[in-house]
Amino acid sequence: MRALRIGLLWHQFGRPNLGVDALSRSNIAILRAAAESIGASARFVLFGKPGEDFALDEDVELGPFLRVRELATFNTRKYRDELKKCDLIVDICAGDGFTSIYGKLLFSLHAVTKYHAIRSGSPLVFAPQTIGPFESFWTRSIARWIFNRARKTFARDSLSTVAFKDMGARSPFEEVIDVAFRLPFEPAAAKAPDAPVKVGINVSGLLYRAGEQFQLTIDYAELNRRLIAQFGAMPNVEVWLVSHVHHDADDIDDDYPVLLELAKAFPGTKVAPKFVNSEEAKSFIVNLDFFTGGRMHACIGAFSSLVPVVPIAYSRKFNGLFSTLGYPHVADGKKLNTDEAVAAVIAGFHNRATLHAQATAAMNDVARPRLNIYQNAMADLLKEVAA
Repeated sequence: MRALRIGLLWHQFGRPNLGVDALSRSNIAILRAAAESIGASARFVLFGKPGEDFALDEDVELGPFLRVRELATFNTRKYRDELKKCDLIVDICAGDGFTSIYGKLLFSLHAVTKYHAIRSGSPLVFAPQTIGPFESFWTRSIARWIFNRARKTFARDSLSTVAFKDMGARSPFEEVIDVAFRLPFEPAAAKAPDAPVKVGINVSGLLYRAGEQFQLTIDYAELNRRLIAQFGAMPNVEVWLVSHVHHDADDIDDDYPVLLELAKAFPGTKVAPKFVNSEEAKSFIVNLDFFTGGRMHACIGAFSSLVPVVPIAYSRKFNGLFSTLGYPHVADGKKLNTDEAVAAVIAGFHNRATLHAQATAAMNDVARPRLNIYQNAMADLLKEVAA
């Protein structure tokens, strides 16, 4: 069977966003296993913005990224030509990027990349992701046109299934789960019986500095300050601040400077290092005893390594994903007030044995079986395009 060339839209290795890195590495691991299951080899081409401080796997290469200036000048030929060389195109949309909530510019850039993928003639598959929301008639119309021309669309949660059906999309569709539950990691180190209880708090720099743009009902900055103070006052508890988005230049989205600011304000608080990639981050998180945070893939890293976690939700992608898992321990930052959110996180800490048991059941009964469904479906499609 011949080698397959698989184009990966909106995938990225390395920093700044380790959530997108987690999606990309996990999706490649699944697609690689799917190809091997049918006796094929595959080479992966990343059509995403190049990351920082990263190393590619041997079967992964960087393709062109369609930038705004190229979109504005209609200079898309190189991008289109590389797409045409692919046997299959898989678009993960950075997890939740194909939506109207991040503005017209990003929606338009997503739409154009998908249009060129469709025009390339290669089959287009939407990997498991959040679908929508699309908040206007014109964004719903464009999204529906695109989804109806995909070979298949996979959603990662039940709310996305509703959104897909409500917009009137008719292409083949299946609900599975976020691919990052497959992200590899190093097992936890042995822990001494008298070791301190390690609490990890992931503070989103974006929510900390600009939470108002998400219409939160909590004061996100105050919430994190109170959590650090309360956990820090508990006997035999060690507080670790963990970043999951970090830039080399100043950026409002950067978590790390906020962690340093908070560590200075709360002496004794520890700061995790800047991780090179998501596997490194997850391999750190697995050594914690409890976790909470505003970055969804940092929380998935905890959940999938069976660390008790209370995510702090700022969009419906959290609610959809964790409700699909049957996991109710989410502090909804768009419904709760700050006092209620603090109480929810502290309650999760005290009930962490229950959270661990529920995460274990969800991984065994929901996440792993659904990812197997996705892998098997992609194996069938790869067999078809390789024929």
